Amino acid sequence: MTNNPNRKIQQSTKAVWSGEKEYRAHGATQVPVVHSVAYSYDDLDHWYDVAVGREKGHIYGRNTNPTVESFEQKIRDLEGAEAATSFSTGMAAISNSLSTFLKPGDRIVSMNDTYGGTNKIFSEFLPRLDMDVSLCETGNHEEIEQEVQKGCKILYLETPTNPTVKITDMERMVRAARNVGAMVFVDNTFATPINQNPLEYGVDLVIHSATKFLGGHADALGGAVCGNRELVEQIFHYREINGATMDPMAAYLLLRGMKTLHLRLKQSCDSAMKIAEYLKNHDLVDDVFYPGLKDHPGHEIAARQMKQFGGMLSFSMKGGMEAVRGFLPKLQYANRAANLGSVETTVGPARTTSHVENTPEERAELGIPESLVRYSVGIEDPDDLIEDLEAAFASLKKTAVSKE
Repeated sequence: MTNNPNRKIQQSTKAVWSGEKEYRAHGATQVPVVHSVAYSYDDLDHWYDVAVGREKGHIYGRNTNPTVESFEQKIRDLEGAEAATSFSTGMAAISNSLSTFLKPGDRIVSMNDTYGGTNKIFSEFLPRLDMDVSLCETGNHEEIEQEVQKGCKILYLETPTNPTVKITDMERMVRAARNVGAMVFVDNTFATPINQNPLEYGVDLVIHSATKFLGGHADALGGAVCGNRELVEQIFHYREINGATMDPMAAYLLLRGMKTLHLRLKQSCDSAMKIAEYLKNHDLVDDVFYPGLKDHPGHEIAARQMKQFGGMLSFSMKGGMEAVRGFLPKLQYANRAANLGSVETTVGPARTTSHVENTPEERAELGIPESLVRYSVGIEDPDDLIEDLEAAFASLKKTAVSKE
């Protein structure tokens, strides 16, 4: 990407240019959407060489696609990985990656506070397949180390976590995993490759829900895994047979969205910091969860392994779910929806977003209060968002007074 091999290309430039030029056609400045399911070959020997991977090319859409491959190269370069492969959704990326390497009798160690769908895989699906899963208190590095020391095949981390934005020291956890020969997977969806690159800390595989910040426009589903070439090729083989393939139109939309990833993240992160500080001092807020706050338990670790503190925060409200019910509909500049990482601010309680699959009892056990509000900061002006929050709080107070 540069004529000077000694100069490091910045992430903002990679987000625009990586994985693009070789996939353009007819002088176009944008990668085309290739909708063809199959690819024709006149030379049968050439066709065979492509089919078995001896030569570059495409044979069938479930296996590979030019538009999808362009997306894979862009996320690969942003994460600084040897290879990357893609999936139809973020959960497909997680489940396929785990299924590639786990077998009955294997043991996996993770944390309580992961995305609800991930937690369901650990608490429901893997045990059903005779796999031993140990879920530790998120942020308790000593407990995780003790469980890893007992032996495991995979240590699975999510940092920052969804939805309470907790932080885990990746370098420390990698050292623990190496002592027992375990692989380390990290879900990097909240941080994105702009703010954090887990491979730099020795992590084996980095997982993304591309639907979120990577795409950034809430109009395309997708997932990705980046890392060591040999490991990624094994995951690709599992995915190409099992069929959780990314759609080429989704790949095109994700490519388009990723070009502005650096700009979007800067605005979201700056705004999230201002909003977290505002919420911290509000009398209707019990607690604010944002690693940029100096009193956040993971602040020092986040400052060391993240470039910015992210565009995601959450807060718990005084008054429980009744307060949340009255508050959220009053927000004018926030979509009440089960999504995050979009250009528009998105808001919702864990019970209808990240952990809708869990019961209230399970959420309580995971340390997620029913009064928790997940707030994904968009690219709007932060002062407008704070004024919007203030108006919703004021309306809630007015309603409470009228009831008295």
